[in-house]
Amino acid sequence: MAAAGAVVAEALAAVRAAAVAGVSTLQLDEVAESVIREAGATPSFLGYHGFPASICSSVNDRVVHGIPSSAEVLADGDLVSIDCGAILDGWHGDAAVTFGIGTLTSADENLSAATRQAMVAGIAAMVPGNRLSDVSHAIETGARAASAEFRRSFGIVAGYGGHGIGRQMHMDPFLPNEGSPGRGPLLVAGSVLAIEPMLTLGTDQTVILDDEWTVVTADGSRAAHWEHTVAVTDDGPRILTAV
Repeated sequence: MAAAGAVVAEALAAVRAAAVAGVSTLQLDEVAESVIREAGATPSFLGYHGFPASICSSVNDRVVHGIPSSAEVLADGDLVSIDCGAILDGWHGDAAVTFGIGTLTSADENLSAATRQAMVAGIAAMVPGNRLSDVSHAIETGARAASAEFRRSFGIVAGYGGHGIGRQMHMDPFLPNEGSPGRGPLLVAGSVLAIEPMLTLGTDQTVILDDEWTVVTADGSRAAHWEHTVAVTDDGPRILTAV
């Protein structure tokens, strides 16, 4: 899984380097697919339940599952979330990053930082003896701490979260991004979860567009999405999609 994760990390790095004003999200998809296939891996998103691309490109008020398009051209000030997955030797890696095009507002910068901090808090809870909801609670606590740090509230997107991952991209258990601690399956060495908080500058409510994939904030506020595939080990959490 670490080998598959390394391919995902390489693809995301290439996409981020290519993402400048004037580039379409379809071009970013082509960059990611090229990196994945050159590594001998397969894009796990492409064709998944009919999804038509190798990445999800979610810009501004799009939370997750945005479909890349030649008509969607990035501009200065856009807030971009890219989710990417790859399969190598039957094992899956899955990760997401959020970044800006050109100059971002301080609110957008804080949103992305808060979402990443929530993810990091969740990763820290990936230790033997914890239960699933301890990770959820850590993500929520990280998000609330970021709200205090940046002196503004962030919406924790309702109904979406992380998941088990291994021989399939989405496996049980579902990992909520908030909740009380001490509940759910026990984490043991070898447990692997995709940890992926999604925060907004406004509501926690979302709407799915007519393409039946793209999830947007119900109030038009901007959203950020960070994700890593993480394994529980006796030596602490191991990020399998690290650069």
